[in-house]
Amino acid sequence: MTSMWYIVFFAIIICILMALRLLFFPDRFKFKQVSFENFAFLGCTYAVIMIGFGLLFLMLEMRGWSVIVDSTTGENPDWNQRLTTALYLSAITLFSVGYGDVVPIGIGRLLVMLEALIGYTIPAAFVVRSFIDYEPERRKKG
Repeated sequence: MTSMWYIVFFAIIICILMALRLLFFPDRFKFKQVSFENFAFLGCTYAVIMIGFGLLFLMLEMRGWSVIVDSTTGENPDWNQRLTTALYLSAITLFSVGYGDVVPIGIGRLLVMLEALIGYTIPAAFVVRSFIDYEPERRKKG
């Protein structure tokens, strides 16, 4: 059971890293300019990061590490409440600075700092990558 936990934990981290790699090194895209395909890719990248960090929070909580304090749930939240709280913390960290109803503690603070940094760099990387990669294509055609 313990080895399976580590396998799933590191698989989630690999998924997050692969989504970020595709964002920062988009060598597989045919069209580099801003398009619906690129916008959909951005949404998928956000979803992978949000769900990935949410699952990391949940797995650490299930392992017995206290990483989340939720002021809206009782003493012993069930699995569904833990899952929704972990995903909520991840989403609110990735897209904003948080509301204060769910607070990270311990190693959770390090994870939310990393997730917030990623959340702030994704739009910049997307815009820069889209327009820098588009410029040489436009010059070649002109």
